[in-house]
Amino acid sequence: MFRSMFPSRRRHLNTTALTSRKSALIGAALGGLLLAAGGAASAQTTHDAPLSPEVHALHERLLVLDTHLDTPINLVKPGWSILDRHTVEEGSQVDYPRMVEGGLDGGWWAVYSSQGPLTPEATAASLVIAQERIRAIRALATDHPDKFGLALKAADAAPIAAAGKRVVFISMENAYPLTGRPDQVQAFYDQGLRMISLVHFANNELADSATDPAGPRWHGLSPAGRRMAAQANQLGMVLDASHASDEVFDQLIAYSATPIILSHSGARDIYDHARNINDERLRRLAASGGVIQVNALGAYLKALPDTPERAAALAALRTEFGAPADRTPAQSTAYVERLRALNRVHPATQADFEDYILHLLHILAVAGPRHVGIGADWDGGGGVTGMNDVAALPRITERLLAEGYSETDLAAIWSGNALRLLKQAEDYAASLKPAPRR
Repeated sequence: MFRSMFPSRRRHLNTTALTSRKSALIGAALGGLLLAAGGAASAQTTHDAPLSPEVHALHERLLVLDTHLDTPINLVKPGWSILDRHTVEEGSQVDYPRMVEGGLDGGWWAVYSSQGPLTPEATAASLVIAQERIRAIRALATDHPDKFGLALKAADAAPIAAAGKRVVFISMENAYPLTGRPDQVQAFYDQGLRMISLVHFANNELADSATDPAGPRWHGLSPAGRRMAAQANQLGMVLDASHASDEVFDQLIAYSATPIILSHSGARDIYDHARNINDERLRRLAASGGVIQVNALGAYLKALPDTPERAAALAALRTEFGAPADRTPAQSTAYVERLRALNRVHPATQADFEDYILHLLHILAVAGPRHVGIGADWDGGGGVTGMNDVAALPRITERLLAEGYSETDLAAIWSGNALRLLKQAEDYAASLKPAPRR
């Protein structure tokens, strides 16, 4: 257990104080609902009435970060530029013009490669995709140094934003490509990785997933998963429990040397979905000093029943293409395109902005504003009617102000809480280094 390796460093804070596309895996793993929800929400961009000058000014004063940007999926597309304004109809929710419009100062850009078979050959192929993604993320700052800045520590974010640039932290969703490769965990850290989750939609060699239909394999973390989590602690990475099973969450809370994050999750007491977290665990997360970032993926917010026609079309599509792990990269790309076409003919039921706010307000009431943030899952299936891309983010600020939250609360929610976790991870890693000789 990695807690026993570092027993004196455990902190408890008071609650007051691929080419393979991610969307292809989403669509298959949960019956097509997740991608369909994202696709349906993309049918139009609905931004409410203009903000008042006061709300707009306040939102612009805040350091606004999102902890789960799946935009690297688009960064690796030939000819796609972050500097161009795209549309949700094109499968894009984040680009530089809309970041400016929505006051999004940046966030954690996710290295994601879909999980395939649990074999060395498959993880090696996944590693190649992960390496491509992290290069694309780093290129934001190297190719556009006047508009983006790479952040390697918590203290980097504010100066980058003050210089008029967008903040680029790097996270990894699903450490599957690093399985059995501690040297690569170090290598990705050296390239800027500062947040890491061990698992995605299916169990792997590191941990159990919240959504694997086979049920638990390890009943939490595997021995390899505990070793990787300990290595993340030693390096100064924040551990992310989104997508992990409840048992993984419990074990990370118990054993991690620093508080953990849920980078994009919702409230199970509002909607009973395995990807969400219940109130009892929310309270334990807050008591341990951790943070939950609230997801805007419709299928996690409420039940979204399909019409019979849509259900039949989805079943036929899944039968034709088979399981995600069995598809070639070309088949995965074709599946995404066919699913988008299906969404146009048979639109999915949509969640809306009020559904999202219901989760956010509930989580704030249970965990408190020092343990909550925003991780909407942009470009990974997130987005709801009324908030379909990052240009609409000021609506959250407007609504939280109307609910009585202060500017201090909003500063914590929009970035302060996540940055605190990163600083704690940094400080812990620094404490392990020998003191310099005098």
